[in-house]
Amino acid sequence: MTGVAVCFGTVNSIKALWETKIKKSKDDLRTEKEQRDRIAVGRLTGAWEDRITLAKLKEKIVTEEGRVILRIEKEDWKTLPAALVQLTHIQEWQLHRIGLQKIPQFISTFQNLIVLDLSRNSVAEIPKEIGKLTRLRDLLLSYNRVNYVPEEIGCCENLEKLELAMNHDLDDLPAGLSNLKKLYHLDLSMNQFTTIPDCVVNLPSLEWLDMGSNRLETLPDDIHRMEKLHTLWLPRNELEYLPDNISRMQSLDTLVLSKNKLRDIPPLMESMSNLRFVNFRDNPLTYDVTLPDLNEDVDEEENDREMFGREFMHYYIQESRKRGSQTFTSVLNMALDAVPELASSL
Repeated sequence: MTGVAVCFGTVNSIKALWETKIKKSKDDLRTEKEQRDRIAVGRLTGAWEDRITLAKLKEKIVTEEGRVILRIEKEDWKTLPAALVQLTHIQEWQLHRIGLQKIPQFISTFQNLIVLDLSRNSVAEIPKEIGKLTRLRDLLLSYNRVNYVPEEIGCCENLEKLELAMNHDLDDLPAGLSNLKKLYHLDLSMNQFTTIPDCVVNLPSLEWLDMGSNRLETLPDDIHRMEKLHTLWLPRNELEYLPDNISRMQSLDTLVLSKNKLRDIPPLMESMSNLRFVNFRDNPLTYDVTLPDLNEDVDEEENDREMFGREFMHYYIQESRKRGSQTFTSVLNMALDAVPELASSL
């Protein structure tokens, strides 16, 4: 009887073990099925969410002058959804004041993009994928938080207009920027530059440059290499002098230098016949010069002169030359007067 009891106990143990395994297997199958169901539901939910997002994005698309434009303003889009990659036919992004924090890496799939306008957001970085946009003509990122521009931007071979104003910490640009042979408009105002970067001086087609409200202390001596530059905005900087070669900028017709620390105007600038507008207002110039009054018979329209403009520049140079000559004569006379006294003392 003892053997039978032992055998019966063993059978019960095996049965219990088997039932436990079966139960665990059923539990595992049920858990796996629940996971599959959740994944399926998640996929279904994600698909529906993508469809809803895509539909919402399509509502933001307009066509103007034959160009397909995605336009979103004053909404909350801190990130751009992956569903956007289904709309790669878009040629222009106009995304303003949406709180955007990051340019997605999938930007490289938008090969038709001509204009990328993300002004007035919170973008901190330009991804290197930007270099894939070889048809891009305008890149507008003013009023963001960009503090670094990748070397790959030099691959945007058709870029004509680049705006990076008011990005606070931006103080340098990559050497590759000089590869942008078609870039003619560059806005770097309200940043932290202390000089004009070499890559900017090397831009062969640059016509318009704004570097106002930076911390410029000097201008490059070879500034005249910007042969096509016709407009140069440099107000609100720390400039104390101008290089003589600025007079060799034959295309320059607009030069704004107000609110700097200039002590003098280079006499060579007198030869800049193409310079139509210049502004030296609010600089601590050495000589206090006031333009002479015009004839009372002159028309009021002709009498509307810029006090610190082109005419002021010419008059200042003439006066500084005259006063400098007078100072030299006075010093020379004092020296000559001192000669007899010196001789008598000997």
